[in-house]
Amino acid sequence: MPDADLDKAVNAVMGAAFGSAGERCMAISVIIAVGDIADPLIEKLSPRVSNLKIGDGMIPAMDMGPMITRDHKNKVENYLEIGLKEGAQLINDGRQLSVKDREGGYFLGGCLFDHVTPNMRIYQEEIFGPVLCVVRVKDYDEALSLINLHEFGNGTAIFTQNGEIARHFCHHVQVGMVGVNIPIPVPMAFHSFGGWKRSLFGPLHMHGPDGVRFYTKRKAITARWPTIMHDQTEFVMPTMK
Repeated sequence: MPDADLDKAVNAVMGAAFGSAGERCMAISVIIAVGDIADPLIEKLSPRVSNLKIGDGMIPAMDMGPMITRDHKNKVENYLEIGLKEGAQLINDGRQLSVKDREGGYFLGGCLFDHVTPNMRIYQEEIFGPVLCVVRVKDYDEALSLINLHEFGNGTAIFTQNGEIARHFCHHVQVGMVGVNIPIPVPMAFHSFGGWKRSLFGPLHMHGPDGVRFYTKRKAITARWPTIMHDQTEFVMPTMK
């Protein structure tokens, strides 16, 4: 939102988008920039993406390690070409990254797209890599509509200092896990984990009460221990007598 604390939002987005090289189910892959915050957001994001520490994933000081396989690296790079052909602006291109003493590794630098639109494949499909897309919209209503129209509904977050907007978002967004000023809205294990729409397979979520029900075989037992045995036959359904 235009009133978001931009420094805190950028810090949050960087870790959420590029942690684990974007290869995790809850990675942020799309930012919807509302109103006039888009330009200042890009100005702060782009140098941070350029300065990501990328190298051997076993070194704690690194922000990102390599892609999981060569095939997946090629797949993510192909999405970059698709985005360019569809008209998105590639602000940060990580394809030329070379890591000293690891030249044969499957490394891809952080990538940032601007002016992404909902009809583009890089918006519609999960890239599952270090690629962040920025979509510009004019107002909050347009942003909320975009999210609710999408076929997936796993996780979403809003960054704002307006409690009224945050409350409206939480109540009206059609997504299973929602964060307010929290980049990755993964709840604690005693709450259910899982999305809505095509982000959920089957009737139950993970963890929480649904997790207990999934591993539980329930049995219903009806018993009566009367003090006096009655010998008459009853032709009605049993009641709480």
